[in-house]
This record gives sequence, structure tokens and C-alpha cells, in this order.
Amino acid sequence: MHQESRSGRLLKAPENFLSRTDVATVWAEAKRGRRDFMRSAFAAAAAAAAAPAALAQANPVPSQGGDPNILTLPEHSVGLGQGVAVEGYGKPSKYELNVQRRQSPGLTQTTQASVSFAPLQSLFGIVTPSGLHFERHHQGWWDIDPSKHRLMVNGMVKAAKVFTVDEIMRLPAVSRFHFIECGANTAVEWGNVAVPTVQYTHGMVSCSEFTGVPLITLLELAGADLKNGKFVLAEGADGSSMTRTIPMELIKSGEVFVAYGQNGEMLRPEQGYPLRLIVPGVQGVSWVKYLRRIEVGDQPYGTKDEAIHYIDLQPNGLHRQYTSIQEIKSVVTTPSGGQVLLDKGFYNITGLAWSGRGTVKRVDVSVDGGRNWRTARLQSPVLSKSLTRFNIDWVWDGTPAIIQSRAVDSTGHVQPTYKQLRDVRGTRSIYHNNAIQSWLVQESGEVKNVQVS
Repeated sequence: MHQESRSGRLLKAPENFLSRTDVATVWAEAKRGRRDFMRSAFAAAAAAAAAPAALAQANPVPSQGGDPNILTLPEHSVGLGQGVAVEGYGKPSKYELNVQRRQSPGLTQTTQASVSFAPLQSLFGIVTPSGLHFERHHQGWWDIDPSKHRLMVNGMVKAAKVFTVDEIMRLPAVSRFHFIECGANTAVEWGNVAVPTVQYTHGMVSCSEFTGVPLITLLELAGADLKNGKFVLAEGADGSSMTRTIPMELIKSGEVFVAYGQNGEMLRPEQGYPLRLIVPGVQGVSWVKYLRRIEVGDQPYGTKDEAIHYIDLQPNGLHRQYTSIQEIKSVVTTPSGGQVLLDKGFYNITGLAWSGRGTVKRVDVSVDGGRNWRTARLQSPVLSKSLTRFNIDWVWDGTPAIIQSRAVDSTGHVQPTYKQLRDVRGTRSIYHNNAIQSWLVQESGEVKNVQVS
């Protein structure tokens, strides 16, 4: 077989290199100032994945002779399959069971107040399957009885009003595709390279079609003072008492809505069932889950999760509040950290871009660490405040390469380098890291996470 026809073979990154016990070990090691355990665990998993036995499982086409996968009819071509609706709710193929959300390797010490990362390296298009959508919880998730759940609208209104879920679902609805990104996405990379794969560097972002009722509709039904009311307080029903201030101008635009649907079905419990707030372009903490109350007021509320958390630390020790917009950002998902390029030749570089300020207008890709750039193709649909898929052709000649993507949005904002971001924010910040990500392709074909200033 010619080398050209085998181009583009890629070994997937090991996804499950950390068990729950390993996560606890990572946390303990981090407290001692060491990160070696996570690196060694990933190296061991990557070595196992690259072993000849693992490669044989890929069932490659023989270099000579006929292909037994064609010459010998498989069982599924000669027998009866399973019956219709054996599973009342469809599940992924057993061959895809390794594609899962993965728990944070050390961000938090408890599973109830923790994060799970979406497997960006294994997804296609722009929609994140509901079962793979990233999670961020402050006190665990709940499966709430919708018949008992209530949403109150009070504050600067003519009369406080309480809605049942059924009442909200009877109102005229909207359905829109939007990304949601945790403000702490890519946080571990502020100081230096910390994690090996795109699932852990950028996996706190997902995109869904959400369905619900514009919040302005509910405010109008309660007779809200839309002239003097400048903000609303959104409050969740979980034990963390999640409360966030939302500017009234966002609500008047009609963009903010109360969702009950996600990807054509009801919200998942991990995503706030039965009601959550959708605030397009704003960091995920403001998308309050298990939404139970909206209060109209005339000033920011300064709640605990906006006064001392989700703030931007500056190099001089001060911090900025209410910096909620998720700025223009992108990442290459293939090739990305932990993957292995098995051949020289043609590859399709692909990734995701997004902006909380509007649409993605352009994505440029570099394979030489930012010295030269080419404009990538944007796959449709390209929607406002939604993930956008991009791709570009690349022929790998077997020499080291540093792959990067740089996005530009409809307002003209350009994704910054790490140097540009650190010149303003330093290295000790946590939130809103939208710097250009770099992946080093080594001569061996192994792809590693690196940083280029």
C-alpha cells in the first residue's frame, strides 16, 4: 500500500489515565508542590496505548493481499440484529464507551463541588451531546421533582409572581444554539503547562440547543419596573445558594431566557433540571441552575460568587469584578495533546472557536509556532455566541511542528498570545484565560502540550 493512502492515521489520546484514587493522589501531590504523578500516569497510559497490541486492535488494512474484513462476511452481515427499542433510551456504541466526561484532576477535593470535562478531542460539529456536557457544581447535582419546583419573580415588580414549570412551558418559546464556558476554563495553564490533553485544558466548554422562555416575558408578566430596575438577581435552589447579578440591558435584548429544554429533550439533572438561566456569552456561573428566584433591583448585588469568586486578579494584587464576558477563544482539538500521528502525509487540522461578543469571523492556523498563518475554513452553521467548528488541510513531513489557532470575532477582538495576556494579567490569575493554545508534534508523532509566548 502506498504511503499516501495511509496518511492521516491518528492514535487517540488516552482518556482514562486517572482513576478516582489517582485524582486524590494528584491533589495530595499538588499540595506538596509536585505534579510528577499526573505526568507519569499519563506517560504510562500513552505508552500502553501505543503498544503493538493496541495498534493491532485498530485492525489496519493489510499491506498485501486481500482484506479479511471484506472477504469474510462478518456476523452482522449474515444474521439478525437486535430488536427495535430494546433500549427505551438509546445509548452510544459499546466501542465508544471510553468517550466520557472526566473528573477534575485536582481542582477540588470533593466530588460534590467539582468539575467534569467534556471530551472535546472526540466530538464533531458544534453540538455537545447532553451526556458529555461538562459539569460544574458547588454542592452536587439534584434530580428535582418538576411538579414541586417553583420560580418566583419579585423585587421591583407590581406584584410578586410565582410560576410552575408547567406554566412556563405553556408560554411562547425560543430555541437557540449557545456555548457555555466556565470562567475557570484553561485556568490551570496560567502559570505554565499543567495538563496533557485538550479535555483537561479546554473541556469546561460545551454547546447545546437550549429551549425556553425569554426572561423579559416573565418580568413583564410580573409588572417589573424596567425603567428603574437596572439588574436582576438570579438564585438557584441547590444548597450552595448560587446567586448572580445580571444586567437588565442583557435581559431587555431578549437574549437571556429561562430554559427547560436541551438538545431536543428536557434539561439533564446535571444541567439544572427542571429550569436554568441561559445568559449567552457570559461565563457559566451566571447560567444559574435549578433556578428558583429572580429579583429585580436597581444596583449590583455583590453576592459571594461575584465579590470574592469569579474575579480577575491583577499583577498589583487588586482584582476586577463583573468581568463576565467570555472573550474570543479557540483551540485545535485534532491533532492535540496525547494523540499520536502514525504517518507522514495529509491530515485535517480541526478545532473549535467561540466568542461571548458575537460570531466568529475568522480563524487562522499556524504549524510553526505563530511565525506563519493560514486562514481556516469555518464549517456551517456559524452562529452568534455559539461554538464554531473550523478545519484546514495540512501535510506533515515528519519534522517537529507547533500547531496553534488564533480566532477573530465580529467585534474585531483577536485572541491574544500568552505574552499579551500575561503583560496585563500576570501569571497568578484564575479566570478568563483565552490565550492561544500550542500543541507540539514531535518527530515520533507524539503530540504534547507546550506554551509559546
